[in-house]
Formats: sequence, C-alpha cells, structure tokens
Amino acid sequence: MKKRALPIRHYFLQEMNPIVRCLVISDIVWRGSVGFLGPIFALFIAGFIEGGSAEVVGVAMSIYLFTKSLFQIPFSTIIDKMKGEFVDFWFMFIGTIVGALLPLAYLFIHTPMQLYVVQFFAGVFAAAAFPSFMGLFTKHIDKQKEGSEWGIYYTLTDLCAAATAVMGGTMAVMFGFRTLIVVVVVVGVAASLFLLPIRLSIRRTSAKNRGL
Repeated sequence: MKKRALPIRHYFLQEMNPIVRCLVISDIVWRGSVGFLGPIFALFIAGFIEGGSAEVVGVAMSIYLFTKSLFQIPFSTIIDKMKGEFVDFWFMFIGTIVGALLPLAYLFIHTPMQLYVVQFFAGVFAAAAFPSFMGLFTKHIDKQKEGSEWGIYYTLTDLCAAATAVMGGTMAVMFGFRTLIVVVVVVGVAASLFLLPIRLSIRRTSAKNRGL
C-alpha cells in the first residue's frame, strides 16, 4: 500500500519542478508584502486621505476588485492566442513588478479620487499577472502531485501573509505608515525578481523541445 502522507521535504519545495518552485517562492514573498499593509489599509486611508471614511475604503477596494475582474478575461484571451511561455512570463513579470511599485503612489496621494485612480491601475496590473501566473503553474505542475502542490502553495502563502499582517501592524505603530509602505514596495520588488530564473528555465525547456 502506498504512503498517503506527504514527505516533509516537499514543504521545503524540494522535488518540485523548478518553474513551479520559483512561482511558489515569488508568491510567498509577494503575499508577505501584501500582508504588511492589507489588514490595516483602512486605517491608512482614514489617516492620510482627505475625507477618508468607511465609504472611501469600500469604494477603493471595489474599484480594485472590479477592475481586476473586468480585465482578467481579455488578458487571458491575449495570453492564450499568443503562443509561447515567454508571453506568459512577461505578462506575469511586468504585472507583478509594476504592481509592486504602485504602493509608492500612496506616499503622494491625498484625495479619494487619487486613491481610486491608483486602485484602478493596481487592478489592471493584477489582472495581467494573475492569469499568466496560473497558466505557468498549471503547465509545469508535477503530474500526480497537483493536489499536494496546490495545497503547499496555499499553505505557505497564507502562513506568510498571516505573519506579515502581525508585523505590519507593529511596524505601522513603531515607524509609521510611510516607512511601512516603503517596506511593502521593497519586499514586492524582491518577489518580482524571484521570477527571473523562470525565464532561463523556459529557454532551456524550449531548446530541449527543439532538440538543441
């Protein structure tokens, strides 16, 4: 009878396809950056946006989610029509790194309308990154380990987000929101850079498929 338990080394991302491993590591760091600010975003709006209120928070989050939802299908269609994994990679990388830099705008905005514009662009670039990320993950996930690898992905990203949520609240109290936002941007950019090895792996895979 086969063992049902997942070896502990799998939680340390061993025995994974290299592309899937890079995707998981990148998103662990990315979710960590989001976790720093996400739970206390409403407090930031109340403190730094003129007329910041629960209504402004609700509209800002709705704009982000609506925009992301609206643009995901067109981006997905473009990615599917333009054959080749380099297309997936560049949509993902550009969407991720621009999305990581966008929180810098929070340092300069003061009105609800400015906040809404930032949220709109955040939704657009998230819509570019998400389908391409999922596409690459799905293409390279290890066969007969689909459930366990998705489970590991969500376990590690959620744990990281939970840890940074606590750290983000503490940092906001000790150092202020502006310092926290800089940390969010630095960590987000680091998450984007973790995607770069995927480009080399895709190149090697393509060369192997061509018999080079």
